[in-house]
Amino acid sequence: MSYDLMVFERTKAPQKRKEFLVWYDKETEWSEEHGYNDPAVTSSALREWYEEMIKTFPNMDASDVEVEDDDAEAHLTDYSIGHNVIYAAFAWSVAEEAYEKMKALAQKYGVGFFDVSSDDGDIILPDGNLME
Repeated sequence: MSYDLMVFERTKAPQKRKEFLVWYDKETEWSEEHGYNDPAVTSSALREWYEEMIKTFPNMDASDVEVEDDDAEAHLTDYSIGHNVIYAAFAWSVAEEAYEKMKALAQKYGVGFFDVSSDDGDIILPDGNLME
């Protein structure tokens, strides 16, 4: 099992939690007509978020990733990149660090943040407010 978080394009997501969760389920069916490892398919805000995120949590599927030690290996992350979302699966050993980094970068780049792994996961809007 992994510790899963997601960022999303705020302009494409529903405004209310109940509708958002239905939208989330549809987005994570992964039925778009492209591979899910190419940041070119997503919005510019999500792509900018991704480019900074992989500096700390490299994409485990990237061909140029070098793992120097156990800590570096723990930071390898499995990303699924859609038109309106980027889903990230982390090692549990870096869960707290991943949460804080993802949330901070989501606000920096003006995208939403969803704590997928929590039972009643936070959905945080780019302005820092929780979705109700």
